[in-house]
Amino acid sequence: MARKIFIAGNWKMNKTAAETAELASALKASLAQFAGKCEVAVCPTFTSLATAVEILKGSNVKVGAQNIHWADNGAYTGEISGAMLKEIGVEYVIIGHSERRQYFGETDETVNQRIKAALKYGLKPIVCIGETLAEREGGVTNTVLEKQIRGAFADISAADMDAVTIAYEPVWAIGTGKTATPEVAQETHAFIRSVLTALYGDKAQDIVVQYGGSMKPENSGALVSKQDIDGGLIGGAALKADSFTALIQNALNA
Repeated sequence: MARKIFIAGNWKMNKTAAETAELASALKASLAQFAGKCEVAVCPTFTSLATAVEILKGSNVKVGAQNIHWADNGAYTGEISGAMLKEIGVEYVIIGHSERRQYFGETDETVNQRIKAALKYGLKPIVCIGETLAEREGGVTNTVLEKQIRGAFADISAADMDAVTIAYEPVWAIGTGKTATPEVAQETHAFIRSVLTALYGDKAQDIVVQYGGSMKPENSGALVSKQDIDGGLIGGAALKADSFTALIQNALNA
């Protein structure tokens, strides 16, 4: 099965509901041209999800959340369950983003629990993995990534992987202005797919692996042209309709 390019915008802690309405409306118009050519999603903050879902209903732009709790309900102040996300029409959910790992104590074990919760409710996880600058310079990138992959997907079946996207985000290239060269990114993506092959055999060839390290309109084409890079998880460039549209266009033209 040929992997379809998948570009997702992670809005992080940006955009009020009113600002989300404005951006979602602009994206609905500007991204319609990509219908059938690639998968596109936007991931606003929790307070803006319902607004985004309503505006983008019936369009080719899907909506994702930025996190999910593993419990169905209970005494977890500040958390959001799979049932809550499913009810409002969310399709995707980002799990294990480096900022969740860095600032909020996310571990491979909690990532695994969140993936299982997402799958339970028919949500599609975008599972983030990646190494820090110290780990990259220390030569342990592959060790770190393999540990994260094996931890995240413990007890996750090959059939479950049909719903899963992986986002490789070199932590040293997020918000720093640094970007892995397309060659370095491809080398790492190929390693990720080799680990997936060890776990899931031929199914690994069907799993979309996005690049999540400061992809911009200027480099999206060069990155996505590589064999094992299937799109991107986009931060800053996803916050404006013109840059997000240009990024997708350039990726498709690669």
